[in-house]
Amino acid sequence: MRYFIELSYNGKNYHGWQIQPDVISVQQKVNSALSIMLQDQISVVGAGRTDTGVHASQMFAHFDVKQELVENAVFKLNSILPEDIVIHNVFSVAQEMHARFNAVSRSYAYKICLGRDPFSLDFAWQIHSQKFDLNRMNEAAKLLLEYQDFEAFSKVKTDVYTFNCDITKAVWIEKENELTFHISANRFLRNMVRAIVGSLLEVGSGKKTIEDFRKIIESKNRSKAGLSVPAKGLFLTAIKY
Repeated sequence: MRYFIELSYNGKNYHGWQIQPDVISVQQKVNSALSIMLQDQISVVGAGRTDTGVHASQMFAHFDVKQELVENAVFKLNSILPEDIVIHNVFSVAQEMHARFNAVSRSYAYKICLGRDPFSLDFAWQIHSQKFDLNRMNEAAKLLLEYQDFEAFSKVKTDVYTFNCDITKAVWIEKENELTFHISANRFLRNMVRAIVGSLLEVGSGKKTIEDFRKIIESKNRSKAGLSVPAKGLFLTAIKY
């Protein structure tokens, strides 16, 4: 039988979602908890990957198991997992359903705290003395919906077969002392959101123009784009099937 799990996690203590040698990952912890509960070697397939320090308020993964799960599987898994990983739901799906390949949309949010806040240190990038023009940043963000090739915002050494992504939403929202960038697409490249945010902040601070941002996209050159912003402000917020 194939099951989907819906979970969220605080990425501070993990080297991303994906299992890697000699480091702790979220996938490793989930595999371990399922294997303990089911007394079998279980390996989950995630809907995507998040980098070191990135959080997820919604992530999905699937796994296969021979027996039907007990009703209190969510409670049992959460009692095994560390407190910074939480399972919200476990449900059976058709055998052909795939957490990664059947996902049609993924959404991220990047949070910036404008000032000092001891309670957002782990979940937002704090910028103390910089002001940004939100209108200019949103005008530049609209350009992302006109293009498909985002090699300019991709990690240089990557094994992807294409740099094409269909971005359906890209907008900045300001609320009190927090700026949040929301972006949705069918897929994302490694480091893509953090590089886009870094570039848009340069537009908002006046270091680059809106036309400069267009030229960055068209250059397909990572060195032309802005710096990658810190991981702690980035959240995977939604996955649609």
